[in-house]
Amino acid sequence: MTEREPGDDALADVDADAVRTALVEWYENGHRNYPWRRTDDPYEILVSEVMSQQTQLDRVVEAWDAFLDRWPTVDDLAGADRSDVVAFWSDQRLGYNNRARYLHEAAGQVVDDYDGAFPETPDRLEKLMGVGPYTANAVASFAFNAGDAVVDTNVKRVLYRAFDVPDDDATFETVARALMPDGESRIWNNAIMELGGVACQKTPRCDEEGCPWRTWCHAYETGDFTAPDVPTQPSFEGSRRQFRGRVVRILGEHDGLALDDLGPRVRVDYAPDGEQGREWLRDLVSDLADDGLVEIAKRDGETIVRLQR
Repeated sequence: MTEREPGDDALADVDADAVRTALVEWYENGHRNYPWRRTDDPYEILVSEVMSQQTQLDRVVEAWDAFLDRWPTVDDLAGADRSDVVAFWSDQRLGYNNRARYLHEAAGQVVDDYDGAFPETPDRLEKLMGVGPYTANAVASFAFNAGDAVVDTNVKRVLYRAFDVPDDDATFETVARALMPDGESRIWNNAIMELGGVACQKTPRCDEEGCPWRTWCHAYETGDFTAPDVPTQPSFEGSRRQFRGRVVRILGEHDGLALDDLGPRVRVDYAPDGEQGREWLRDLVSDLADDGLVEIAKRDGETIVRLQR
């Protein structure tokens, strides 16, 4: 992995408001519809977060529904026999049965120490048994909209690739906090984790998932999709994704370009009537237009391409 030097400000040349708007709109227009995203009940969210540790989300759905059918409230769980809770956990093949014991203990704390009302801030939630900093922040964010910016492996990967953030925990925290809109931890943390889980996976799916940050993304522009958890660079040299990134970058420097003015800037072997010429470029920018990244217009008989306004 290429060593990176920390920059003075990873977001110095980024329109943060545009970045925020693009991500939230992308998330709201088509995120995965997990049931715990449709509730702000802290108990239901805590159950989902504990189950999701080391378990794929699609597998959690059935177990989460069954758990809440059996113990629908925190009082129900607190009053349950711990052996029954552990047996359920084992039957569902959720692994790490200690998590079931901790969840049962945490329910007892909420009932006995907090009169059945969950604490609402990350530092207070962290006092519950088995609730670490990440889970505490997730419950505070998704139940009470009172969390901090989430910084997990997926979020680090997104920030590293998109904004060339150096692989440094303190810098990741700083950039994540700077990006999150004040008082919007619920939707923001859901959205950025969705971005990492759907579009910016270890093997990226930028175009397939319509990543909303392609306009600004360092990795999309350069084709270097390494990350702290992706040490081996995929082969993107000469790929369609790399050329799409070049188009976006070049148009960011111009108000609009005719195809034959854009082409040589995208690839040195561009020839209008050649195999990698005008029709190839027209197809490339049409894809970008379909994704809402560029506009295509006619002017004096020429096709003009500019970034979407």
